[in-house]
Amino acid sequence: MNTSQLIIAVIVLTILILIPLIVIVLVRWLIPLEDPMDEEFSATEPEIPTNSLQDFWSALAPHLIELRDRLVKASLAIAIGTAIGFYMVNSPLILGTPLPDFMVKQLAPPGTVLQAVGVGEVFLGYMQIALIIGVVFAMPVVVYQVVAFFSPGLLGYEKRMVYIALPIVTELFLAGVSFGWFFTVPAALQFLLQYGKTSSISTVPTSDSFFQTVATLLLWNGIIFQLPAIMYLLARLNIVSTAMLTSTRRYAIVVITIIAALITPTGDPYNLLLLAVPMYMLYELGIMLTRFVPKSEVIATEEPQA
Repeated sequence: MNTSQLIIAVIVLTILILIPLIVIVLVRWLIPLEDPMDEEFSATEPEIPTNSLQDFWSALAPHLIELRDRLVKASLAIAIGTAIGFYMVNSPLILGTPLPDFMVKQLAPPGTVLQAVGVGEVFLGYMQIALIIGVVFAMPVVVYQVVAFFSPGLLGYEKRMVYIALPIVTELFLAGVSFGWFFTVPAALQFLLQYGKTSSISTVPTSDSFFQTVATLLLWNGIIFQLPAIMYLLARLNIVSTAMLTSTRRYAIVVITIIAALITPTGDPYNLLLLAVPMYMLYELGIMLTRFVPKSEVIATEEPQA
């Protein structure tokens, strides 16, 4: 990775990690903890009789119709995104080269050439890449449809949790994928494809194994970057606190090192640190996020005591 690529990677990761902090502050300002419309809605909402199966179906049918319409819109967005992804996979106009070639050149060591063994292996692999791109492109629409369906039935503090959790989860997942693209995946492929290479032995991966390895590593990076969101949610549920997380740093380092060793596809310390160090930084980011949990919201989410 040259200097310009490193600068771009740092800028992208910084933006994606700072966005959740901005979202938390905006939600606390814009969405009230207690929504007056909740009491008004519950007081004026007429009770629908459900004495018969027909009454039950009459009450349920509008919600099912709305759910169907939103699923159709989400599916249509995925289909359009997949079409765009299939175009990116086969056309060099957007990236200057087809996306699979771009991935090999950016992630694999120089001179790596993939081979296809099975009939239709390349076509199926390209379709999988196009579908993943379609889901990524359509994710804002899918998330919007889900939130729009459930939002009318949520209380004020529940809306706060949803509007905070969804952007945090999305942005941290994208940050993890970006980190994997710029750092983890190239380092892992460099080790795996060059290990044991001699004049008589050379690793020539198939296209299927290569893209599956890349997708798996990117997915693991995206999941690992959910650590701050999990810590924030646990703090919202009053399971952990900032003081508790701060006092367990030494144990967190040990657990993070063990998890990184289990996830790392290679056995060398370099790739282990490549996951362990960001995981610890995410742990510190999670501690920072827990400081934004108001005590009033924690109390509001608890069950009333008799």
